[in-house]
Amino acid sequence: MTQDPQTLAWLDQEDAHLAQVIRQHGWAVQYVFPHDEESGMPAFGYTVGLFGLGHPELVVVGLSSTGAHGILQHVARLVADGRNLLPGEAVPPPAGSGAHAVVVENVPNPGEVLFVANRFYRRPDEYSVPAFQLTWAHVDGAYPWDDHYPCGPDCQPRPGEWRA
Repeated sequence: MTQDPQTLAWLDQEDAHLAQVIRQHGWAVQYVFPHDEESGMPAFGYTVGLFGLGHPELVVVGLSSTGAHGILQHVARLVADGRNLLPGEAVPPPAGSGAHAVVVENVPNPGEVLFVANRFYRRPDEYSVPAFQLTWAHVDGAYPWDDHYPCGPDCQPRPGEWRA
């Protein structure tokens, strides 16, 4: 697919900025707003850079930019400090933060979600970098698989049930 020179120049600038952020902080957070209300695509955020540390990237679905950044920054810091997350693991929020607790789940379709990470690592979608979804608890402590979870399925889609 051929792209026009203006788009290529913009992508080059974005790639350079992303590389600079990752060099400085160890990872970056990419936030994706829904295209429109009818698309069914939730807002989500994900890390770029943890794969370079030998760990899957992290994804959070259905939160505001601020909420997604908070969770991703906290858990990415744990990974950068040497924590190797595993599917099924519960990760508590920082003490006193009032943030959400999360459970680590495998993302079965990362090539349909991690476009910027795959571009950064020059990987085609079919050989995508791996990812874990950080499934957050509602303020009452319920998770999407709990009967009393107060949000509908569109609030926080399950891994593999959504795509960008």
